[in-house]
Amino acid sequence: METQKFKIVSAQSNIEWTGRKVTGAHNGTIAIKEGSLTLTNGKLTGGKFIIDTTSIKILDVTDPATNAQFAGHLASDDFFSIEKYPEAVLEITAVVDNHIEGNLAIKGITHPVGFDAAINTNNDTLTATGKLVIDRTNYNMKFRSGNFFKDLGDTLIYNDFDLNVSITAKAVTEPALA
Repeated sequence: METQKFKIVSAQSNIEWTGRKVTGAHNGTIAIKEGSLTLTNGKLTGGKFIIDTTSIKILDVTDPATNAQFAGHLASDDFFSIEKYPEAVLEITAVVDNHIEGNLAIKGITHPVGFDAAINTNNDTLTATGKLVIDRTNYNMKFRSGNFFKDLGDTLIYNDFDLNVSITAKAVTEPALA
């Protein structure tokens, strides 16, 4: 049984997020700080990566003042509480074919997640892409949620948000034993 570890290359990996509301959507990016993936006999069997919540960016709001205000709101306790929780963690617990099961921790709250991923290896490089749909209310992000507030009208923000993950990782070579 051959086990191979791959270290995530943060500069070549990212997450694109999309959040929706009644009147439209917002999108942006968030960085992957570090992580690793494990392959056994050429198949993904585990891994863990750390998401840098302090790196969240909004791409669709071009006015600098509005963008800064929105970013501050996402950083606040209404959403990611980044001062208290500067990292989120995804740990892979099982892989069947291309379906990944894992635990996602945001704001110190952990819930299971499942998603399909496309995984490719080429010599010492692994690339993976996948889309996670996350219910923000599971992580105590209740701001303008129809589950918790009534009569929001067109200010309602939908509970689910999308994370489109793109990872590049390089094989870790173990030193040969003498």
